Amino acid sequence: MAIVQPSIITRDIKKIIEPTGNIYDSVVIISHRARQIAVNIKEELNSKLAEFATTVDNLEEVFENREQIEISKFYERMPKSTTLATEEFLEGKLNFRMRSDLEAIPE
Repeated sequence: MAIVQPSIITRDIKKIIEPTGNIYDSVVIISHRARQIAVNIKEELNSKLAEFATTVDNLEEVFENREQIEISKFYERMPKSTTLATEEFLEGKLNFRMRSDLEAIPE
């Protein structure tokens, strides 16, 4: 995964429009990729936290589990999936096809 600044930055809208020629198409592509990233991160986090799942509701154990807290903090500090997807889109790392392109292909 590339290093991405998690802070909010101003984007040049012309660069976002450039790959598709339409801001709305670009936003749809970015949002689809962001959803994929979010699902992958959530699955990864859930698998790591599953190791700490207990059947006992002992509050002392929950508050003392530093490793689980560190994992959660790591994922909280990660850049948002929309930021990662936007970076991938602007760097040309995403492959996409427009529906109009698919309709033009003869069968």
